Amino acid sequence: MSGPILLFLRILVTAALFSFAGWAFWTIWRDLRHQSLLLTRQQPPLLTLQPTIDGEERPLRFNTPFVTIGRDPGCDYVLVDSTVSAQHARLSYHQSQWWLEDLRSTNGTFLNQEPVIDPVVVTNGDKLRCGQILFNIKIGE
Repeated sequence: MSGPILLFLRILVTAALFSFAGWAFWTIWRDLRHQSLLLTRQQPPLLTLQPTIDGEERPLRFNTPFVTIGRDPGCDYVLVDSTVSAQHARLSYHQSQWWLEDLRSTNGTFLNQEPVIDPVVVTNGDKLRCGQILFNIKIGE
């Protein structure tokens, strides 16, 4: 083969390889962007906390990914009780599940009468106790 033809074939193969690499990176980027949009649009299932205070139940519903419970006015669910810490516990939705963690409360956080030391998964029908306040947890409609 002559030199110019060989040079042309090398340029053609190099262009094809760069085109393939560009197409592959563009496809991966587009898929990652699509997946991130799906994850950001994903709404957590409705979380209902039904406390029993003075014998009557007052359910509260949340559809946000984080719910903070405590005496502090900045909490999502404010409890006026001396056995509840300012920021007592947090419920958070990630990894397609609701998780409960104790925020170093004085009187402890209990899930189904077990103390919460590390974050734990919360399921429908669980019983949550913050101080002396008892909650029934419902997940979903």
